[in-house]
This record gives sequence, C-alpha cells and structure tokens, in this order.
Amino acid sequence: MASYFISDLHLEPGQPQILRGLQHLLGQLQAGDKLYLLGDIFEYWIGDDVSNGFVDGIKTLLREHSQRGITLYFMHGNRDFLVGQSFCQQSGATLLPDPSIVDVNGEKVLLMHGDSLCTRDTAYMQFRQMARNPQWQAMFLGKTPQERIEFANAARKESQAKGQQNMAAAAEILDVTPEEVPLIMAQHGVTTLIHGHTHRPAVHNLQVNGQAARRIVLGDWYNKGWMLHNRAGELQLESFELN
Repeated sequence: MASYFISDLHLEPGQPQILRGLQHLLGQLQAGDKLYLLGDIFEYWIGDDVSNGFVDGIKTLLREHSQRGITLYFMHGNRDFLVGQSFCQQSGATLLPDPSIVDVNGEKVLLMHGDSLCTRDTAYMQFRQMARNPQWQAMFLGKTPQERIEFANAARKESQAKGQQNMAAAAEILDVTPEEVPLIMAQHGVTTLIHGHTHRPAVHNLQVNGQAARRIVLGDWYNKGWMLHNRAGELQLESFELN
C-alpha cells in the first residue's frame, strides 16, 4: 500500500490534458493505495448542486477507482472550498479538514492546502475568513448558478489584475510566510508538512523545536503533473508529462 499526494490540478473543461493526467495517475494506483487531493483540484467550484457533463465525468472517474479499492481523501483549496459532502459521497471520497494529521510510513505528517500560511496576503486572508463562514456560504449558495459563476469569474479577474500590478512583490506576498511554518508544525507536533497552493514544488529543510524537519510543497498541473508518494518507502516528489 502506498500514499499519493496531489494538489492544484485546476481542472476545467478547457484543459483536457490535465484530466488525462489524472486518469493516468489513477490507473497506476493499486487496490489499498491512498490518494490525497489537497485542494484546488478544480479551477472553481460554485456548489455541489451545480452539475454538468464535465463534473459528472470526474465524479464517475473517482468513484470507479474508489470502488476498486483506492481510498480517496479531499481537502478544500482556495478555489474549491465549497465542495461538500454530496460531491464526496458521489465520488467515493472522504472530506478532510484543513489541517489534518495522517500516518505515513509510521510518521505523523501534517497536511494542508497551504493558503492559510500566506498571512502576508492580507486581502486574501480577509476574504478567506469571510468565505469559510457558514453564513456567507449559505448566502452564496442561495444565489442562482449564473450569479455564482459571475462572482467566481469576477474574483478571478481581480486576483489576476492584482498579481500583474507588481509581479515581484506579489510573488513574495503570495508565498507562505516563513515564520508561520515552524509555528504550525510545532503546534501539531510534526516534523513533516505537505501542502500545495503556492505552485512552487520543492522540499525545504528547516528546524522545528531543535529537530530537523521538512516542508514538502506540491506543484501545480498547468504544464506537467506533480505528485508526492511513498511508493518506495520514502516520500518522493516527482513530475510527469500530462500527455
């Protein structure tokens, strides 16, 4: 049995190669394996009650592999935080809170999407606090699907415009706040943290309470796929061609 970790696929109909990459990865997994989907699996998600052929196909894909013995876990990202129990039930996945601790090779490992570590992006942190509020979510889900789509598109355009105003400053702000990492790891008593969100795949060595520790960052799937696995007994970060 092996564990696999992926994030930031940003699945959408206009990027079919990303879906093919996911299909290929799922096809390589064996019964008993675990797949952790650590957020931003979808480009955006406006509610479990909105469905189409593309979404239904992904539900079917995940359910088929769940039924053959792959254990699936889904964690919210900043783009798909409205994924709910209905989607997970239809896909055969278990919804994980952010953060969560799991066992990997007998070690306690902390899993996060990673956006909550980007505390220098104060505008986003304010939005995140608002958007994770159940009352705000109920209000948003009470809108028509078209109104939700328009909101999502407007938010995406605003984010892109802000990022282009000052690319260098934005790059630093959008990355994790370095001081936050050892704090959250110490809080949970772990020496390994796995997250996505920043689209900067790497393994960072650090110290937590005087102990050697590591932060493993998953990559996005825009140009190639990224996965972390312990197939050979050690955690390995790998990229692969989507086609």
